[in-house]
Amino acid sequence: MTAPTLAMTGATGFVGGATLRQAVAAGWHVRALTRRPQAEREGVTWIAGALDRPDSLAELAQGSDAVMHIAGVVNVPTRAAFEAGNATATSHVVDAARGAGITRFIHISSLAAREKDLSNYSWSKARAETIVRASGLDWTIVRPPAVFGPGDTEMLDLFRMARRGIALVPSGRMSAIYVEELARLLVALAGDRDASIGAIYEPDDGRAKGWSHRSFARAIGRAVGRHHVSTLATPALLLRAGGRLDTFVRRSRAKLTPDRARYIAHPDWVVAEGACPPPGLWRPEIDTGDALAETVRWYRRENWL
Repeated sequence: MTAPTLAMTGATGFVGGATLRQAVAAGWHVRALTRRPQAEREGVTWIAGALDRPDSLAELAQGSDAVMHIAGVVNVPTRAAFEAGNATATSHVVDAARGAGITRFIHISSLAAREKDLSNYSWSKARAETIVRASGLDWTIVRPPAVFGPGDTEMLDLFRMARRGIALVPSGRMSAIYVEELARLLVALAGDRDASIGAIYEPDDGRAKGWSHRSFARAIGRAVGRHHVSTLATPALLLRAGGRLDTFVRRSRAKLTPDRARYIAHPDWVVAEGACPPPGLWRPEIDTGDALAETVRWYRRENWL
Protein backbone atom coordinates (compact mmCIF):
# COMPACT_ATOMS: atom_id res chain seq x y z
CA MET A 1 0.00 0.00 0.00
CA THR A 2 1.37 3.42 -0.98
CA ALA A 3 2.02 5.82 1.90
CA PRO A 4 -0.10 8.98 1.91
CA THR A 5 1.82 12.10 0.99
CA LEU A 6 1.93 15.31 3.00
CA ALA A 7 3.23 18.56 1.49
CA MET A 8 4.75 20.72 4.23
CA THR A 9 6.18 24.20 4.50
CA GLY A 10 8.33 25.11 7.49
CA ALA A 11 9.74 21.60 7.87
CA THR A 12 13.24 22.91 8.58
CA GLY A 13 12.03 25.05 11.49
CA PHE A 14 11.25 24.39 15.14
CA VAL A 15 7.60 23.28 14.94
CA GLY A 16 7.96 21.91 11.44
CA GLY A 17 10.94 19.75 12.34
CA ALA A 18 9.04 18.03 15.14
CA THR A 19 6.02 17.60 12.89
CA LEU A 20 8.14 16.16 10.08
CA ARG A 21 9.58 13.52 12.41
CA GLN A 22 6.19 12.51 13.72
CA ALA A 23 4.55 12.48 10.29
CA VAL A 24 7.19 10.11 8.89
CA ALA A 25 6.89 7.91 12.00
CA ALA A 26 3.12 7.80 11.47
CA GLY A 27 3.54 6.49 7.93
CA TRP A 28 3.36 9.65 5.84
CA HIS A 29 5.71 10.44 3.00
CA VAL A 30 6.55 14.13 3.35
CA ARG A 31 7.33 16.52 0.53
CA ALA A 32 9.11 19.32 2.40
CA LEU A 33 10.01 22.79 1.15
CA THR A 34 13.55 23.97 1.83
CA ARG A 35 15.67 26.98 0.92
CA ARG A 36 18.96 25.15 1.55
CA PRO A 37 20.25 21.69 0.60
CA GLN A 38 19.29 19.03 3.14
CA ALA A 39 20.68 15.60 3.92
CA GLU A 40 18.77 12.69 2.45
CA ARG A 41 16.17 11.37 4.84
CA GLU A 42 13.99 8.29 4.63
CA GLY A 43 10.36 9.17 4.06
CA VAL A 44 11.14 12.74 2.94
CA THR A 45 11.44 14.35 -0.48
CA TRP A 46 13.05 17.77 -0.20
CA ILE A 47 11.74 20.37 -2.64
CA ALA A 48 14.07 23.31 -3.26
CA GLY A 49 12.15 26.56 -3.17
CA ALA A 50 10.59 29.30 -1.10
CA LEU A 51 7.23 30.81 -0.22
CA ASP A 52 7.73 33.60 -2.74
CA ARG A 53 8.38 31.13 -5.56
CA PRO A 54 5.00 29.80 -6.75
CA ASP A 55 6.69 27.38 -9.15
CA SER A 56 8.39 25.58 -6.25
CA LEU A 57 5.13 25.51 -4.28
CA ALA A 58 3.38 23.90 -7.25
CA GLU A 59 6.10 21.24 -7.30
CA LEU A 60 5.73 20.78 -3.53
CA ALA A 61 1.99 20.14 -3.77
CA GLN A 62 2.21 17.82 -6.77
CA GLY A 63 0.97 14.32 -5.94
CA SER A 64 0.21 15.11 -2.31
CA ASP A 65 -2.88 14.14 -0.32
CA ALA A 66 -2.80 17.10 2.07
CA VAL A 67 -0.97 20.40 2.50
CA MET A 68 0.29 21.67 5.86
CA HIS A 69 1.43 25.29 5.98
CA ILE A 70 3.64 25.94 9.02
CA ALA A 71 6.16 28.48 7.72
CA GLY A 72 5.85 32.18 8.47
CA VAL A 73 7.65 35.17 9.93
CA VAL A 74 7.48 36.39 13.54
CA ASN A 75 9.95 39.23 13.72
CA VAL A 76 10.57 41.33 10.61
CA PRO A 77 11.04 45.11 10.47
CA THR A 78 8.04 46.34 8.47
CA ARG A 79 4.33 45.76 7.93
CA ALA A 80 5.06 44.97 4.29
CA ALA A 81 7.52 42.25 5.32
CA PHE A 82 4.91 40.72 7.64
CA GLU A 83 2.35 40.82 4.84
CA ALA A 84 4.75 39.13 2.43
CA GLY A 85 5.91 36.46 4.88
CA ASN A 86 2.53 35.57 6.35
CA ALA A 87 -0.42 36.74 4.23
CA THR A 88 0.95 36.71 0.68
CA ALA A 89 2.90 33.51 1.34
CA THR A 90 -0.27 31.80 2.59
CA SER A 91 -2.08 32.88 -0.56
CA HIS A 92 0.66 31.28 -2.65
CA VAL A 93 0.43 27.99 -0.72
CA VAL A 94 -3.37 27.97 -1.05
CA ASP A 95 -3.04 28.54 -4.80
CA ALA A 96 -0.58 25.64 -5.05
CA ALA A 97 -2.96 23.31 -3.21
CA ARG A 98 -5.86 24.26 -5.45
CA GLY A 99 -3.72 23.96 -8.56
CA ALA A 100 -2.74 20.41 -7.55
CA GLY A 101 -6.34 19.44 -6.85
CA ILE A 102 -5.70 19.01 -3.12
CA THR A 103 -8.58 19.82 -0.79
CA ARG A 104 -7.17 19.06 2.68
CA PHE A 105 -5.32 22.09 4.08
CA ILE A 106 -3.95 22.53 7.61
CA HIS A 107 -2.88 26.06 8.42
CA ILE A 108 -0.75 26.87 11.48
CA SER A 109 -1.60 30.35 12.66
CA SER A 110 -1.16 31.98 16.10
CA LEU A 111 -3.24 33.23 19.00
CA ALA A 112 -2.10 36.65 17.78
CA ALA A 113 -4.67 36.41 14.98
CA ARG A 114 -7.40 37.12 17.55
CA GLU A 115 -5.98 40.63 18.04
CA LYS A 116 -5.50 41.89 14.49
CA ASP A 117 -5.15 45.54 15.51
CA LEU A 118 -2.48 44.88 18.14
CA SER A 119 0.59 44.67 15.91
CA ASN A 120 1.74 44.13 12.35
CA TYR A 121 2.41 40.49 13.19
CA SER A 122 -1.13 40.03 14.54
CA TRP A 123 -2.62 41.76 11.52
CA SER A 124 -0.68 39.56 9.09
CA LYS A 125 -1.70 36.34 10.87
CA ALA A 126 -5.35 37.41 10.86
CA ARG A 127 -5.07 38.26 7.17
CA ALA A 128 -3.61 34.82 6.45
CA GLU A 129 -6.54 33.18 8.24
CA THR A 130 -8.98 35.18 6.14
CA ILE A 131 -7.28 33.88 3.00
CA VAL A 132 -7.53 30.29 4.20
CA ARG A 133 -11.18 30.60 5.21
CA ALA A 134 -12.06 31.98 1.77
CA SER A 135 -10.04 29.32 -0.08
CA GLY A 136 -12.82 26.80 -0.67
CA LEU A 137 -10.51 24.07 0.65
CA ASP A 138 -11.23 21.61 3.46
CA TRP A 139 -9.24 23.70 5.89
CA THR A 140 -8.44 23.52 9.58
CA ILE A 141 -6.68 26.38 11.37
CA VAL A 142 -4.54 25.81 14.46
CA ARG A 143 -3.63 28.75 16.71
CA PRO A 144 -0.84 27.58 19.01
CA PRO A 145 -0.01 29.58 22.14
CA ALA A 146 3.61 29.85 23.32
CA VAL A 147 5.44 26.76 22.00
CA PHE A 148 8.48 25.40 23.83
CA GLY A 149 10.74 22.41 23.50
CA PRO A 150 14.09 21.18 22.16
CA GLY A 151 15.42 23.42 19.41
CA ASP A 152 13.42 26.51 20.40
CA THR A 153 15.25 29.82 20.46
CA GLU A 154 12.34 32.12 21.33
CA MET A 155 12.11 31.02 24.99
CA LEU A 156 15.79 30.28 25.45
CA ASP A 157 16.48 33.62 27.14
CA LEU A 158 13.78 32.87 29.73
CA PHE A 159 15.44 29.54 30.54
CA ARG A 160 18.79 31.32 30.89
CA MET A 161 17.32 33.94 33.21
CA ALA A 162 15.62 31.28 35.33
CA ARG A 163 18.92 29.45 35.68
CA ARG A 164 20.38 32.64 37.18
CA GLY A 165 17.47 32.85 39.63
CA ILE A 166 15.83 36.02 38.32
CA ALA A 167 13.48 36.52 35.38
CA LEU A 168 12.00 39.58 33.73
CA VAL A 169 8.50 38.70 32.57
CA PRO A 170 5.48 40.55 31.17
CA SER A 171 2.34 41.02 33.23
CA GLY A 172 -0.73 39.00 32.36
CA ARG A 173 -1.40 35.37 31.48
CA MET A 174 -0.47 32.89 28.78
CA SER A 175 -1.03 29.36 27.62
CA ALA A 176 1.76 27.04 26.53
CA ILE A 177 2.22 23.83 24.59
CA TYR A 178 5.13 21.41 24.21
CA VAL A 179 6.30 21.19 20.61
CA GLU A 180 5.95 17.40 20.51
CA GLU A 181 2.34 17.66 21.65
CA LEU A 182 1.59 20.27 19.00
CA ALA A 183 3.25 18.13 16.33
CA ARG A 184 1.13 15.15 17.35
CA LEU A 185 -2.02 17.23 16.88
CA LEU A 186 -0.91 18.46 13.45
CA VAL A 187 -0.21 14.93 12.24
CA ALA A 188 -3.60 13.79 13.54
CA LEU A 189 -5.29 16.64 11.66
CA ALA A 190 -3.54 15.73 8.41
CA GLY A 191 -5.31 12.38 8.47
CA ASP A 192 -8.65 13.70 9.73
CA ARG A 193 -11.04 14.12 6.80
CA ASP A 194 -14.25 14.97 8.58
CA ALA A 195 -14.56 16.28 12.13
CA SER A 196 -12.03 19.10 11.97
CA ILE A 197 -12.91 20.63 8.60
CA GLY A 198 -13.75 24.31 9.01
CA ALA A 199 -12.55 24.34 12.65
CA ILE A 200 -10.23 26.79 14.38
CA TYR A 201 -8.44 25.12 17.28
CA GLU A 202 -6.44 26.65 20.13
CA PRO A 203 -4.56 23.76 21.77
CA ASP A 204 -2.59 23.98 25.00
CA ASP A 205 -1.09 21.85 27.77
CA GLY A 206 -4.45 21.39 29.48
CA ARG A 207 -3.81 23.81 32.32
CA ALA A 208 -7.12 25.49 33.16
CA LYS A 209 -6.96 29.27 32.68
CA GLY A 210 -3.36 29.02 31.51
CA TRP A 211 -0.32 30.33 33.37
CA SER A 212 0.67 33.70 34.69
CA HIS A 213 4.00 34.66 33.15
CA ARG A 214 5.42 34.56 36.66
CA SER A 215 4.22 31.00 37.35
CA PHE A 216 5.56 29.75 34.03
CA ALA A 217 8.97 31.29 34.75
CA ARG A 218 8.97 29.55 38.13
CA ALA A 219 8.10 26.24 36.46
CA ILE A 220 11.09 26.74 34.17
CA GLY A 221 13.16 27.48 37.26
CA ARG A 222 12.23 24.11 38.75
CA ALA A 223 13.20 22.44 35.48
CA VAL A 224 16.67 24.02 35.57
CA GLY A 225 17.11 23.15 39.26
CA ARG A 226 16.30 26.59 40.68
CA HIS A 227 13.62 26.12 43.31
CA HIS A 228 13.26 29.84 43.80
CA VAL A 229 13.17 32.26 40.88
CA SER A 230 12.56 35.94 41.55
CA THR A 231 10.23 37.27 38.88
CA LEU A 232 10.07 40.96 37.99
CA ALA A 233 7.11 42.19 35.98
CA THR A 234 8.16 44.32 33.03
CA PRO A 235 5.67 47.15 32.39
CA ALA A 236 4.33 47.56 28.85
CA LEU A 237 5.84 51.03 28.68
CA LEU A 238 9.29 49.62 29.42
CA LEU A 239 8.86 46.84 26.87
CA ARG A 240 7.97 49.37 24.18
CA ALA A 241 10.96 51.52 25.11
CA GLY A 242 13.16 48.43 24.92
CA GLY A 243 11.77 47.69 21.47
CA ARG A 244 12.73 51.13 20.24
CA LEU A 245 16.19 50.88 21.80
CA ASP A 246 16.94 47.42 20.40
CA THR A 247 15.83 48.55 16.94
CA PHE A 248 18.04 51.65 17.18
CA VAL A 249 21.08 49.65 18.30
CA ARG A 250 20.77 46.45 16.25
CA ARG A 251 18.71 47.76 13.32
CA SER A 252 17.48 44.84 11.20
CA ARG A 253 18.97 42.34 13.67
CA ALA A 254 16.82 43.59 16.56
CA LYS A 255 15.03 40.85 18.45
CA LEU A 256 12.75 43.08 20.52
CA THR A 257 11.16 45.41 17.97
CA PRO A 258 8.32 47.81 18.85
CA ASP A 259 5.94 45.44 17.05
CA ARG A 260 7.19 42.48 19.07
CA ALA A 261 6.98 44.51 22.29
CA ARG A 262 3.29 45.26 21.69
CA TYR A 263 2.65 41.55 21.17
CA ILE A 264 4.54 40.51 24.30
CA ALA A 265 2.87 43.15 26.48
CA HIS A 266 -0.67 42.02 25.65
CA PRO A 267 -2.20 40.75 28.94
CA ASP A 268 -4.16 37.73 27.66
CA TRP A 269 -2.56 35.02 25.57
CA VAL A 270 -4.67 32.23 27.07
CA VAL A 271 -6.49 29.85 24.73
CA ALA A 272 -10.22 30.45 24.46
CA GLU A 273 -12.52 28.25 26.49
CA GLY A 274 -13.98 25.51 24.30
CA ALA A 275 -11.47 26.03 21.48
CA CYS A 276 -9.34 22.95 22.19
CA PRO A 277 -9.59 20.06 19.72
CA PRO A 278 -12.13 17.33 20.58
CA PRO A 279 -10.59 14.75 22.95
CA GLY A 280 -11.36 11.97 20.51
CA LEU A 281 -8.91 13.57 18.10
CA TRP A 282 -6.23 14.83 20.48
CA ARG A 283 -5.56 15.69 24.08
CA PRO A 284 -2.35 16.69 25.90
CA GLU A 285 -0.54 13.68 27.34
CA ILE A 286 2.81 14.99 28.62
CA ASP A 287 2.99 16.87 31.91
CA THR A 288 4.38 20.37 31.36
CA GLY A 289 6.94 19.96 34.14
CA ASP A 290 8.29 16.83 32.43
CA ALA A 291 8.30 18.60 29.06
CA LEU A 292 10.22 21.56 30.48
CA ALA A 293 12.74 19.16 32.07
CA GLU A 294 13.27 17.41 28.72
CA THR A 295 13.76 20.79 27.07
CA VAL A 296 16.42 21.67 29.66
CA ARG A 297 18.21 18.35 29.07
CA TRP A 298 18.29 19.06 25.34
CA TYR A 299 19.56 22.62 25.84
CA ARG A 300 22.34 21.32 28.06
CA ARG A 301 23.34 18.55 25.65
CA GLU A 302 23.65 21.15 22.91
CA ASN A 303 25.49 23.61 25.23
CA TRP A 304 22.74 26.20 24.81
CA LEU A 305 22.18 26.44 28.54
